[in-house]
Amino acid sequence: MVKKTAKGAPRAPRRTESLSRDVIVQAATELLDGGGESALTLRALTVRLRTGYGAIYHHVADKGDVLAAATDDVIVRVLAGVVGDADPQKALRCLALGLFDAIDAHPWVGAELSRQPWRPAMLDFYESIGRLLDALDVPESARFDAAGALVNYVMGVAGQNAENARRLAGGDTDRAAFLDDAAERWAQLDPDRYPFVHAATTRLREHSDRDQFIAGVDIFLAGMAALR
Repeated sequence: MVKKTAKGAPRAPRRTESLSRDVIVQAATELLDGGGESALTLRALTVRLRTGYGAIYHHVADKGDVLAAATDDVIVRVLAGVVGDADPQKALRCLALGLFDAIDAHPWVGAELSRQPWRPAMLDFYESIGRLLDALDVPESARFDAAGALVNYVMGVAGQNAENARRLAGGDTDRAAFLDDAAERWAQLDPDRYPFVHAATTRLREHSDRDQFIAGVDIFLAGMAALR
């Protein structure tokens, strides 16, 4: 028999399969991807998982714990995507692009990492960067600065890209229209005062954020090679 609430509305059946921290993290990720951080509440988790608060609190402490665990899960999957015996330069490129794509797919990850850069998975990411720089024979005296510069570049560009996508998704203008408008404004600038900007109008309209990001990573790698 289907249970009813006090008002007579049918109540969703309780889940029968076992609950685990991994299951909660997966459900939280789906909520975060669908509606951002505001969509992740313990109430929303109980509804999605068809369970009670007590069952959830048995595995996680609070919303912050769930958000942190979901963030770690995304970063761990990025690290797992890098082949251990790959060429270190290719592996660095893969790590950087993996984090960029992860934040693009899960914009809330960038915000959480900015608040808690000491998260275990992020420290593992930083450690992987440092080991690959060592494998590339970047001098120890320059390794800390090189790792910091690369990580800050990845986090900054990925986070800004995700925020731009979020703003455009919530408005009436898509990316192509936004870039067309910006390019039109650039085209109207005085070419004598802004020669580079004026000449870059066409590239602005046609550029890929992801390709531009990769180009930036390659510039970093070229600079690191010069440090040897």
